[in-house]
Amino acid sequence: MELKNKVVLITGAGGGLGGATALRFAKEGAKLVLVDLTESAANKTLKEVSDVASDVHFVAANVTKSEDVQKYVNEAVARFGRIDVFFNNAGIDAAVTPTSEYDEAMFDSVMSVNTKGVFLGLKYVLQVMQKQKSGSIINTASVHGLRGFSNRSAYVASKHAVVGLTRTAAAENAELNIRVNAICPATVVTEITKEVARKLNPENPQQHFDIMTSKIPAKRLGKPEEVASLVRFLASDESGFITGAMIPIDGGMSAAY
Repeated sequence: MELKNKVVLITGAGGGLGGATALRFAKEGAKLVLVDLTESAANKTLKEVSDVASDVHFVAANVTKSEDVQKYVNEAVARFGRIDVFFNNAGIDAAVTPTSEYDEAMFDSVMSVNTKGVFLGLKYVLQVMQKQKSGSIINTASVHGLRGFSNRSAYVASKHAVVGLTRTAAAENAELNIRVNAICPATVVTEITKEVARKLNPENPQQHFDIMTSKIPAKRLGKPEEVASLVRFLASDESGFITGAMIPIDGGMSAAY
């Protein structure tokens, strides 16, 4: 297996996308460093991954704090000597509110996790990969990073920023055999999106998913395992000439709107 013994670092490992991707890499024999805010947040992922992987290390870290990001990077290098793949995935959803009414503290929180967290991960992982002269970084952007969406100002702004960070880092590091790409999913069914649906419509959360499905030409929502397959492709040598790409995984949504 091509990814056997590769060192893979994943932030937001307790979420649906991070968990599915961790499991996919574990099944292919990768060495994993999993990061989330607390170990309890990643319990489900850790249990699933530990059943199939022989080498898994967990680091509790707040991705908005420079010292925590340096900690998870340093622990990965101390344990395994290198970082081959970085899935820069930690992020939070946000309120659905018009820009004129958007809470400033909520805006700051979303930008801190979704943008600053990605920036700090890039900053410190790139320092490791530049010494290696190799590596693949996959940032989690969103279809919201490709166009505007009403009432989603903070989330849209944060994911557009991830697109900009991805392109910049890709251009800076291509000659060093370091690839930087971003995935741009539409709504994927995870525990987080289910919780968002419950908050938006406590009496009928399914209505939120029905509305989102109606906007997707494929007429269904995404699956975490589908996202994991795309991340796996971008991590592998099969995508060796792909860098600086924003790849929608959205059932045709970005093509249709």
